[in-house]
Amino acid sequence: MDIIAPITLAAGLGWASGLRLYAVLFFIGVLGYFGLIDVPADLAVLTHPMVMLTTGALFAFEFGADKIPGFDSVWDSFQTFVRIPGGALLAAAAVADHNAALALAAGLLGGTFAAGAHFAKAGSRVLINTSPEPFSNWAASLAEDTLAAGMVWFAFSHPLALLFVLIVVVLLTIWLLPKLWRGVRRVISTARQLLGLAA
Repeated sequence: MDIIAPITLAAGLGWASGLRLYAVLFFIGVLGYFGLIDVPADLAVLTHPMVMLTTGALFAFEFGADKIPGFDSVWDSFQTFVRIPGGALLAAAAVADHNAALALAAGLLGGTFAAGAHFAKAGSRVLINTSPEPFSNWAASLAEDTLAAGMVWFAFSHPLALLFVLIVVVLLTIWLLPKLWRGVRRVISTARQLLGLAA
């Protein structure tokens, strides 16, 4: 039982980072600063006001950028190189006070969960952006903001409940990713045909 809580914490933080890394860092800092969660020693730096100011500013920028159809996909492409390693590092740091082996395992798990969440998010956004109205994009973005915040809360306050949530998330991701990939390939193929007609 002692190993389940830190591993679940690492996986949950990794998954949430795949959606909104800056939001996760900011929420951990704020909740820890006000004593609403017990922040692990290696993450205590997130509660420093200067760090919270930085993560808050980045979160605010991403909050706006993610609501702009089309630009959100460009942003997601760039964030591939930020969210996945960020999720791995965050997961490793969350359990680093246990032992080095657990931290390494948590980092690998966190990076994997971050990658799954990131690619599912990015793929779904490409498909949503084919819709001419912005409301579905805004709804998806707000849902991701809420999921990231909820995952941080559950990771620290209810790790066993989070374990069941993560099992469902993994199963949904395994089912969803191939469908998203086929949809993204269709969008890319259509875009190439349009560019070919334009040329």
